[in-house]
Amino acid sequence: MAAALTLASRGAARTTPNPNVGCILVNQGRVVGRGWTQPGGRPHAEAMALAQAGNGARGATAYVTLEPCAHVSDRGGSCADALISAGVARVVSALTDPDTRTAGQGHVRLRAAGTVVVEGLAAADARLCLAAWLSRQQRARPFVTIKLATSLDGMIARADGQSRWITGDRARAHAHLERARHDAVLVGRGTFAADAPKLDVRLAGLEARAPRRLLLTSGSAPAGLVAVASAEATDALPGIDSLLVEGGAQTAAAFLRANRADRLLLYRAPIMIGAGRSALADIGLTDLANAHGRWQLHDSRMLGSDRLDVYDAVKED
Repeated sequence: MAAALTLASRGAARTTPNPNVGCILVNQGRVVGRGWTQPGGRPHAEAMALAQAGNGARGATAYVTLEPCAHVSDRGGSCADALISAGVARVVSALTDPDTRTAGQGHVRLRAAGTVVVEGLAAADARLCLAAWLSRQQRARPFVTIKLATSLDGMIARADGQSRWITGDRARAHAHLERARHDAVLVGRGTFAADAPKLDVRLAGLEARAPRRLLLTSGSAPAGLVAVASAEATDALPGIDSLLVEGGAQTAAAFLRANRADRLLLYRAPIMIGAGRSALADIGLTDLANAHGRWQLHDSRMLGSDRLDVYDAVKED
């Protein structure tokens, strides 16, 4: 299942509105098929793995990161039926599909055909891998990541606005990789006017994976960008399940005030700026006690001389 989740991650921000799923077929201890959801959402991971396996799928076990779909669309048949037709003997899935067109019916159909079904393997990891799609399905809004690159004293620029560059090459390359993993990237009007960011992906081989470019503004947006009036307005943007918010301080604060932040990427350079521009504006905090218990550390690593800390929002019970 871990290998299937790795395959699924290849489809991040490329399969919307479909989930990025991975599938591995194993027969008598040998991998006979691998697949992941292709750009645009089709073919599905199971279809890719079955095509690779051929007759080797008969009697095999399928490890799938999401319950095989049970519905037929004009773009293809159901994965549950395809697995049954191929003679797959056992299906191990990480998560039940929350889409109302399937919602457990894929597992029901497989069991009715005599296929052994095991549910819930590596479910927590699968939820992380599918966080963007699950957010759209369950909360009707994109999964939002806020990225901040700061000095040790929490500044994103000098007082005169100079911000290039706070972090080093490796941290900036990682930020470009994050862009490639998101459907859209957003900045505020002030950041766009001051820095004129390209908001593209400048990594060899990933240039074509540049996200849609959004501008948080009460007015219009220049050519090539989409104007968004508020953090809440991103909920209704079609085709966007994952959103990377890159700045500046007012924009990041707006998403935090609106309770639209699910993940924080904090890049910190080993420098001190002093009198500069703070990373955040007012986020609406009225009592320091309310600031605690909101975030939990998910990952921490060094990128050259810079440190990256990744925090996940703590979900309310």
